[in-house]
Amino acid sequence: MTIEIGFLLFNGLTQLDFAGPFEVLSRVPGARVHLVADSLDAITADTGLRLLPTTTYEECPQLNVLCVPGGPHVESLYENEAALDFLRQQAAEADYVTSVCTGSLILGAAGLLEGYKATSHWSSVGLLGHFGATPTRGRVVTDRNRITGGGVTAGIDFGLTVAAALAGEQAAKMIQLGLEYNPEPPFNCGHPDVAEKDVINAVITAMQDRLDTRIKRAAAFA
Repeated sequence: MTIEIGFLLFNGLTQLDFAGPFEVLSRVPGARVHLVADSLDAITADTGLRLLPTTTYEECPQLNVLCVPGGPHVESLYENEAALDFLRQQAAEADYVTSVCTGSLILGAAGLLEGYKATSHWSSVGLLGHFGATPTRGRVVTDRNRITGGGVTAGIDFGLTVAAALAGEQAAKMIQLGLEYNPEPPFNCGHPDVAEKDVINAVITAMQDRLDTRIKRAAAFA
């Protein structure tokens, strides 16, 4: 049986939100992965990497797994009715409705997280309450058929969680070993819970403008 997996692509996405889980889920037995956008024109990620969609909203088959990556300016999708309608239509029949990083805010804007526990990037997880979700910290949060991943690199943990749900724990373990996913980061500063105060403050300062906009736009949904 073919497992149809689709990633929503949009200009300004963070490519690792997509690439990490893509690398995992493309290895699930029977998986067919679709890169979905409003057209087949190249998508430019936030760091300039260009990606080619494989199908459009109209041509995409019904997905078993719908996944939305995030990006620094996801609020640009909040009024994109074509994208939001695509998500709603697919979510109605999908086995799993999922996201990585701030992609959960896009799911929220589409009305797809109301009443669900969900997570996001550490800077934005608290905003999920504006969309009717229950903000929940974690690398991966599962609530019924909603699976949401934390920030950026959590997409690999997320992908393995989804792989296990689709094909079983043994298959997911084999994928993890094949990818040699055995992280040993050189610095213990990957989350505010463990990072030094000066590092946290520097990152928040660098992100402040986009966070101010994100907070204001999310509050409008409350």
